[in-house]
Amino acid sequence: MSKIATLLQKGKKALGDLELLKILQSEIQYELSNDLYKNEIGSLGDFVIDWNSPHSKDIVMRKRCESGEEIAVSALLGEGTFVEDNMYPKEADMKVCIKKNGLRSILQFDCKVLDEGQNNIDFHIQNAYYLKSPTDFGSSVYKGPIFSDLDPALQKELKQYLISRGIRNNLTAYILHHIHHKEQDQYIKWLQKLEAMVALS
Repeated sequence: MSKIATLLQKGKKALGDLELLKILQSEIQYELSNDLYKNEIGSLGDFVIDWNSPHSKDIVMRKRCESGEEIAVSALLGEGTFVEDNMYPKEADMKVCIKKNGLRSILQFDCKVLDEGQNNIDFHIQNAYYLKSPTDFGSSVYKGPIFSDLDPALQKELKQYLISRGIRNNLTAYILHHIHHKEQDQYIKWLQKLEAMVALS
C-alpha cells in the first residue's frame, strides 16, 4: 500500500508542478508582449551612465561641465510607482549632487520625479543640503531647513539652478522609463529562472 501512496503523491506533485509551469510561462509571455518601457523616451543630454548594474534597481549618471563642476544623478523607482488604470510609470526618487572644481563640499538635492500627464515628466525638490564633504551626510552637522519652509522664490530659484545644470524634462523622462524597463527586465529574468527550476523538478 505504501508504494501506491508514494506513486499517488508523486503524481499529485507532477500535476502541481505542471500547473505552476503553465502559469509561469503565461506570465513570461504576458510580460514580454506588454513591455510598456521598451521604447524609452527622453535623453541623457550631456550626462553619461556611470552605474547601471543588471542586479541593482538604481542608475547613476555623471557629467562634468566646462567650468569643472561635477554633477552626479542617481535614481530609483519610488513607492507609488503605478496607478491601477493604466499601469504607467508615475514616480522615481532622484538625488542630484553638485561639486565645484577644487572644493570638497557638495550640494545635494533630494528630488521626486513625477509623471504629471500630457508628456510632462517633471521633478520637485524635497530637500536641499550643503555638505562640507561626502562623509558629512550621516553626521549631526546642520544641513539646512525643511525645503518646503524656504521662501517660495528661493525654492523656485534652486529648481532653476538644477534646470540650468541639465536636470530637465528630457532627462527625467529618460530616467523614469529606463528604471521601469530595468525592473521589468529583472522580473522577467526571475520568472525564467523559476520556470527552469520547476521544469527540472
